Amino acid sequence: MNSSDRGRPALGALVAGVDGSEPAKRAALWASEEALRRDRPLHLVYAADTDSRMLYASMETIEEVRHAGRELLQETAAIVAERYPGLKVTRELSRREPVASLRNAAGNHGTIVVGSRGLGGFNSLMLGSVGLKVAAGARTPVVVVRGAEGTPAADVVVAAVHDEHDLDCARHAASEAELRKASLRLLHVWNVLESVGTVVTMLDAVDDVAQNHVRMVMGVADLIRADFPGLAVEAEAEKGISAAGVLVAATRHADLLIMGGRRSPGYFGPTLGRVTHSLLHHANCPVELIPRPGKRTAGEPQ
Repeated sequence: MNSSDRGRPALGALVAGVDGSEPAKRAALWASEEALRRDRPLHLVYAADTDSRMLYASMETIEEVRHAGRELLQETAAIVAERYPGLKVTRELSRREPVASLRNAAGNHGTIVVGSRGLGGFNSLMLGSVGLKVAAGARTPVVVVRGAEGTPAADVVVAAVHDEHDLDCARHAASEAELRKASLRLLHVWNVLESVGTVVTMLDAVDDVAQNHVRMVMGVADLIRADFPGLAVEAEAEKGISAAGVLVAATRHADLLIMGGRRSPGYFGPTLGRVTHSLLHHANCPVELIPRPGKRTAGEPQ
């Protein structure tokens, strides 16, 4: 790595699951465009789940599932090739269930891309169970493709910064912004009640607390500017009662929101935090989750 690459994370290959749904198709196309930006291949995965089906299904049924999977992979690859003719695309018919299939295909460095699937009639809000499980337990970056199709580019990537330990996440966001020729907005949200308590006499410390939050996010911004000198970087510490609400609002004017995971050791864990969960259900643009090692700090909402 030369000095110009200092602080720039390696962005891996893209892995997208296909299942015949419109959200999955859109996710595959988003992953295709991202793969071109990164100069990486796209790997399409169909999880036939034949290992578990063997317990109760006939061989004829198993073969029908495999045939349907092969056809769907071929159709999706053809759609991708028509729109992105220069992209290298590989296909995999997996015997495992969807979550395990995607994680296995991503390996240690790939980025998993899933669609936002509607449940129970709330198509614009709810993320499907596969997407949630992939996001909750992934050890590599995961993108959930949200937002209205055909939305004009905002030329902005937003990185949610909780504290200085989110520097790796911010660097990843900077790399994504640089690829898009977009600007980077580092957004830190803090709650005054969590910071100084609810005792009225402690409210005199609010200004000092606010300045500490500003200094933290500005410090992260300075490090990003040093590593990405050509990138336009904006840093903001916003006070709010709901971190999720502030971040969801920010996605209205962003092409991608990137945030770190808050689970130990080095993966999100079996469940998602409330802020992350809200964003995956309500964001107005794709959301990328970056695994963050280390234990969650006291009072951390995500």
